[in-house]
Amino acid sequence: MFWTRWFKWMSHDMAIDLGTANTLVYVRGRGIVLNEPSVVAIETVNGVKRVKAVGDDAKLMMGKTPDQIEAIRPLRDGVIADIDVAEQMIKHFIHKVHGGKMRAWRFPEIVICVPSGSTSVERRAIRDAASNAGASAVYLIEEPMAAAIGADMPVTEPIGSMVVDIGGGTTEVAVLSLRGLAYTTSVRVGGDKMDEAISSYVRRNHNLLIGEATAERIKKEVGIAKPPTDGIGKTVHIKGRDLVNGVPKEISINQGQIAEALSEPVGTIVEGVRIALENTAPELAADICDQGIVLTGGGALLQGLDEVLRDETGLPVTVAEDPLTCVALGTGRALEEEQFRGVLQTA
Repeated sequence: MFWTRWFKWMSHDMAIDLGTANTLVYVRGRGIVLNEPSVVAIETVNGVKRVKAVGDDAKLMMGKTPDQIEAIRPLRDGVIADIDVAEQMIKHFIHKVHGGKMRAWRFPEIVICVPSGSTSVERRAIRDAASNAGASAVYLIEEPMAAAIGADMPVTEPIGSMVVDIGGGTTEVAVLSLRGLAYTTSVRVGGDKMDEAISSYVRRNHNLLIGEATAERIKKEVGIAKPPTDGIGKTVHIKGRDLVNGVPKEISINQGQIAEALSEPVGTIVEGVRIALENTAPELAADICDQGIVLTGGGALLQGLDEVLRDETGLPVTVAEDPLTCVALGTGRALEEEQFRGVLQTA
């Protein structure tokens, strides 16, 4: 008993929002201590692979690496695509949170959030990656539940509330009541699909090839879900490779064109919300009529998305106070607060 207490005192229990785009780490009693991109740079030297950089440093290398270095995103569509690399990334972040002084005796309890539509195999992969990285116990929490707790929604009460969590790989739409998910649906559309839509639009209409990082920058700077009133809005200059002449080239693109490019992913998100509303029990639907819909996740920051959902559903739509950290805060509160312990699952 003494040793168990001593081990717990020596380690930092943590909650991890293992996202497709970013990984956030919440430490018990300290809050969010780490927020870095989910990217790992692997270097091959004489046929042996080793981790060169993780997080911010690796993100800077994306699309600019020589032959022997590969920048990998181990998560795709909200689930682990490369378990070995994901394990290295989790290990690195745990090590970093412990101040680089990771020792054999530190065994933290870890809570990780997973997409509600993930299979038991995908959940086991996440649990194994965290266990191999040095966790004493691994608990899972479903992403929409974590987002709702982080957005201060009444998840423990008999009141129906709807959350739409738009992440990098997936959009989670859920109706919650009494610490459970009354209905949930997961759409494999998120920030990544928006970036791809911008890339393919620029390639199709301007014969210009742009990289992932450039597409993401365009989305953040001038991304909009509905065409601006004047049809043009802000203009941004982008550089890439001309597909006709094969030389670098610069063009300008406006918000009206970006809205056209993003119409498909935005339409898919709206359709996911409509399906969830159609499948909601009438009493819960009555509550949602009063409570409205809450948007969380990085995708919620897309300008005009709340207006599009408001127009399509006729319901009040609000963006959470800090949509980027909602899931991490909710996962952390589930770790710390006794009233939310019931939502945690073992894989």
